Amino acid sequence: MRLDDAPESSNVTDSRGMGGKLAIGGGAGGILLLILGLVFGVDLGGGKRAAGPAGPPDEKTLTFTKKVLGTTEEVWNEEFRKMGKRYKPPHLELFADRVRTGCGVAPSSVGPFYCPADEKVYIDPTFFDELEQQLGGSKADFSKAYVIAHEVGHHVQKLLGFHARANNNADSVRLELQADYLAGVWAHHGQKKFNFIEPGDVKAALTSANAIGNDRLQKRAGGFVHPEKFTHGTARQRVYFFKRGLDTGDASMATLQKFFEVPMRGNGELEDF
Repeated sequence: MRLDDAPESSNVTDSRGMGGKLAIGGGAGGILLLILGLVFGVDLGGGKRAAGPAGPPDEKTLTFTKKVLGTTEEVWNEEFRKMGKRYKPPHLELFADRVRTGCGVAPSSVGPFYCPADEKVYIDPTFFDELEQQLGGSKADFSKAYVIAHEVGHHVQKLLGFHARANNNADSVRLELQADYLAGVWAHHGQKKFNFIEPGDVKAALTSANAIGNDRLQKRAGGFVHPEKFTHGTARQRVYFFKRGLDTGDASMATLQKFFEVPMRGNGELEDF
């Protein structure tokens, strides 16, 4: 991923370097490491382990995050303008160990997340560091950017009123698939503006989306698939909607409404549209 021409966002705070210890293994953070290990065929978990005191914030991660967030701001400013709306960008905080948010105190193990209460994206970049160590920056960067764009997608959903529609498990699936689609929309328009996609980037992102599906995780965990427990959608649909957003770049309300209008099949998938 080439970010030489990308603007740096001023909406990033780096609160790492405060010390403390981080345990990686269980919870959502451990699942994220498992997912990324499945994607790239490497062991990123290694069981529970404790890291030493968090070091000072590294400039490389901070600059990368600012640039990726900057591209999302450029894209969504323009897309909201087309809708006759004003885009209010989220703030993004890099943290280590734990962080106090509008949604409560979150440990590092939760992984990247968006808190609608304070409209902030929170990222502990330690699993980004794991990707750097195992894969190298050129292979990991677009997958990291995809994660950021997905979380920003949740912010876009809140601003457009979709977040308030999530009342049950099925609605959570719809939101997650829509956020994958919005990440694809970001990539479509970001490429036109900044030409940041390099050979192999899209394939890596599609592979990531494919590995994060609930059906893959459930089979890995217990050998059975339970559609009634899906919260993120199946692997096929995560790939389908990310790629659809990437191919079309269509962020119109008419298209986004479809995520809450089309029926959901018994296998936990939305009807394709």
